[in-house]
Order: sequence, then structure tokens, then C-alpha cells
Amino acid sequence: MKISLEYKKPGKLLNPGSGFLQGYSHTLNPYTGCSFACSYCYVRRMPVGLFRDQEWGTWVDIKSGAREQLLKELRNAKRKGPVTIFMSSSTDPYQPVEYKEKVTRSLLEAMTEEAEAQPDFLFVQTRSPLVTRDIDLFEKLRDKIRISVTIETDLDQVRKVFSPYAPPIQARLKALRELTEAGLPTQAAVAPVLPSSDKFPSLLKAATDRVCIDDYFMGDGSGGKRTKQLGLRSLYEGMGYEDWYHPEAYLQVANAMGVVFAPEQLKISRDGFMPF
Repeated sequence: MKISLEYKKPGKLLNPGSGFLQGYSHTLNPYTGCSFACSYCYVRRMPVGLFRDQEWGTWVDIKSGAREQLLKELRNAKRKGPVTIFMSSSTDPYQPVEYKEKVTRSLLEAMTEEAEAQPDFLFVQTRSPLVTRDIDLFEKLRDKIRISVTIETDLDQVRKVFSPYAPPIQARLKALRELTEAGLPTQAAVAPVLPSSDKFPSLLKAATDRVCIDDYFMGDGSGGKRTKQLGLRSLYEGMGYEDWYHPEAYLQVANAMGVVFAPEQLKISRDGFMPF
């Protein structure tokens, strides 16, 4: 899929945490748009996805001068109180364009450059193995960070139906193991819950000591209404997985995870995405 790229100077990088992420002082998105183009992405039904004459997933705006701007914003924000950042809420910080542009890395450099600009907590949410590139910077925030890797299923044939442009499951598992072995706080985000096999819990247990389970009904910010508008039921029906598109389907995965993860290692929905 061809991606249209544009360079834009953002008016502001740090935005107030709200709604699902109101436990954070700020959200931070290195890019606008996301070329992973996951079929279930709730951002498709938000203004940034709706009011643009391009299909979601076919365009990405690259934020110019982000490092210098973030440094200024961080200094100002820190003077007003604790700064907790969720990165990212409406894009993947490690989507393919990051290989070349390195906007995300530049933001991490800004956060670790000087003590007075360090956030009090940083949550990194991604589904890309590229995240391991920045272990050197994550280590500088070791006590103030959690890295969450989305692994919605262990079945790559399911991943190919719901998010064909996203990285393979095995590559994500490998990346998560590498981050965990580096001594960094990590988690697997089974979000949204997709059809999986009985092996899923043990695969995650080998990669991390924490799992967060979320679904459309708890996590799309509208009780599942945004997701329903995307017409995803047909994808489930086409694979014979109709029973998985249900508000209680997550319990099947949660119960299975509970066999190998201790209660304190298993989080449900918003609780798994909040700061320390």
C-alpha cells in the first residue's frame, strides 16, 4: 500500500490526557495517521480519521522540529506539576516511517537529555518490533517507564485478516522478550481481544510478566459503538468466529491467562494502561 507523507509543524505536542487516558497528564503522538491501518482501530471513527479526504492508513503526517518543541513543552509542564505521558494514543510511534524519520527516537532523546525535562512516567504503546531499537534510551527511564506491545492473538492467520499491514505476531513476541530481558517494565496488550489458541497464555508468559486484556466494548471509548460502525462483525463471520465478537468474549482469554499469570500480573482494560 502506497503511503502519502507530509511534513507538518505541530502547534502542540503534549495534549491533556482525557477520557480513557484521564489518568495521564498528557498524551504524545509523534505522527498523525498510522500506516498499520488496523481494521478495528477506533481512531478511524474519530475526527482525525473521518474528516480527511484520504483513507485511514494511506497517509501519515510527520511532525517537524519535534525534539526541540517537546523540550520546551516539557520544561513548562514540569513547572506546573508531575508529568505523565501516554505515547501514543492515536498512532503507532514505531510504524514504518519511523525507520527513516526517527521522530519517536528524537522525542525520547528530548525526554532523557536533561533531568528537568524527564517525565515522571512514560507509557509506550506499540505493535512494532522496531521498539527494541530504543532500548538504550528506555534504560535511562527504567524506573519511570512501561513498554506495552500489542499482541492481540497468537494466530498469525487471524492477524492477517484484521491487521494485514501490522507486523507478524512472532516478531512482536520476540521484541517483547528482548525488552523484558533488558530489565525493562513491559506488558503484552491483548487489545483488542481476537480469536486465539490454547497456547496463547504460555507464549506470552515466556515474553513478559504482565498482560493487559481489553476489547472493543471496554476500550474504544464509546462502549463499542465506534467499533460497530466499522462493520467488523463480517470479518468474524467470514472466519467462523462469531462467538468472539461479544462483550463477554474477553473472559475466555482472561480466564486462560489467569492460569499462568498471577492476579497482580493480569490487568483488565483501563487499569492496565495507567501510570505506576
